[in-house]
Amino acid sequence: EEDSTNSFICLLKKMKEMRLMDKVVQETEEAFTDRMEELAEHWRDLHARRAQLKAHVVTSGTTVKENERLRTQALKKAKEEKVENSKKESELLRARRELESLRKQHQKLSKKLLKYSLFKRYLEEVVENSQFRDIDDVITYYKALVRTRKDLLQSQWWHRQLLEQGKVLQQQIRAEKEAEMLQCKDELVQLQESLEQAQRDIRQWEERWAQAQDRAARKALELKSLNMAIHSLFQ
Repeated sequence: EEDSTNSFICLLKKMKEMRLMDKVVQETEEAFTDRMEELAEHWRDLHARRAQLKAHVVTSGTTVKENERLRTQALKKAKEEKVENSKKESELLRARRELESLRKQHQKLSKKLLKYSLFKRYLEEVVENSQFRDIDDVITYYKALVRTRKDLLQSQWWHRQLLEQGKVLQQQIRAEKEAEMLQCKDELVQLQESLEQAQRDIRQWEERWAQAQDRAARKALELKSLNMAIHSLFQ
């Protein structure tokens, strides 16, 4: 009976623990459900904020690209303006140098004009005392004389060149003719020697021919004598 009582008490305790556990589990499930709802709400907020952030990033990126494009264009334009200004400064400096050179040249020409004014008066006097109509006619006539003198000097130079070339050519022809004459003389000497040798050979052959004729005559006499002897013997 004590064991049954103890078992009943234990059962009651276990049942109480079970109820407590169920309550704890139920509370835990409710808390978990609430937590899941909170998490879902948080995730929805996060997705919404993420979409907003993405849209903002896209908008910001477009704005940044536009700003970068404008900045690049501005830098390019500034660089072009700098190059153009540098070019204009160079052109201005060159123009100033040219202007200074022209000023110096003008001063030099002015000095020459003052220096040659005496010759101008002289040319005017020449026009007054000659058949020329003005100074330009005198200058034209002077230029014509200069050209004529230049042509004459050129002609004389060509004439000297032709004479020198003729002399060189004459010397070359003379040297060639002398060489040909020497060669002809050498050939003539060789021909004379060959003629003399041929004449000597002819004389030798004539002597040999005479000797051969003598031997033939003797042989003919001997043959005739033999024929006569044979004929006598035959008779």
